[in-house]
Amino acid sequence: MSEKDKLLGDFEANRARLRGIAYRMLGSTAEAEDAVQETWLRLQRADTSGVENMAGWLTTVVSRICLDMLRSRETRAEQPLEEEPDARAPGIDPAGELELARSVGLALLVVLEELSPPERVAFVLHDLFDRPFFEIAPIIGKTEEAARQLASRARRRVRGTELTSPPAPDVAAQCEIVEAFLAASRNGDLERLVAVLDPDVVLRADSPAMRGAPATEVRGAAAVSKLYRGRAQGAGLALLDGRPGIVVTPRAGELMLLSRLGFGDDGRIAAIDVTGDPERLRATEITVA
Repeated sequence: MSEKDKLLGDFEANRARLRGIAYRMLGSTAEAEDAVQETWLRLQRADTSGVENMAGWLTTVVSRICLDMLRSRETRAEQPLEEEPDARAPGIDPAGELELARSVGLALLVVLEELSPPERVAFVLHDLFDRPFFEIAPIIGKTEEAARQLASRARRRVRGTELTSPPAPDVAAQCEIVEAFLAASRNGDLERLVAVLDPDVVLRADSPAMRGAPATEVRGAAAVSKLYRGRAQGAGLALLDGRPGIVVTPRAGELMLLSRLGFGDDGRIAAIDVTGDPERLRATEITVA
């Protein structure tokens, strides 16, 4: 086996993990793919003859690349994920992108965007990938204690959006209803959609949710279920101000719509309030359910 083949084998064995790290740090599959590709290029150029832990070496490299990308994003004062859909890295499967977003937690990505680059790197590496602080410190250019403090600060900010106690039984049951609703919507299962909706359900959507068209109101399980049939591909469950709801993120980390839900006495969804108003989105506490 040639040296290049061995390097490629080592890299491919770690690719999925590297992509997971990069995606959590950057919140964008396109940028994550760029970071992973740059890691491969650096691996080819580097002298790795003395590297005993290739997985650790690759983690360090991809983390430093992500940190540079996050800092560059801040310098340009740009919001992440503003690339057009056709600007995605070649070979990205939309279904795989959605699955990756769901596995991370769409609401968590929104929270991570509020962290500084060093906080985000320290938190992701330590809390999500269990890397020790003595490995994290040189990546972010801090002492081990400073890295620990950054991760702790990030953890407090993330946990500030989580429930401080287990959800009440009714919340847990309502989350199951929402999951069933979303699954039925994605699968285009009209019968199951109707089953989880109150017969007199009312859907209201404001003008921003209607992309500038007038606000609308739709009544009845049959009419509402037809609107959602096959339409929840970019939607996921989250807690909105502590109550079960739906977030729509067409691109990972980009929050587009919120749907607050009301439930009838029998547990079925009785009201759906959809908003795309940026002010209302920012004012809502979003928690990974």
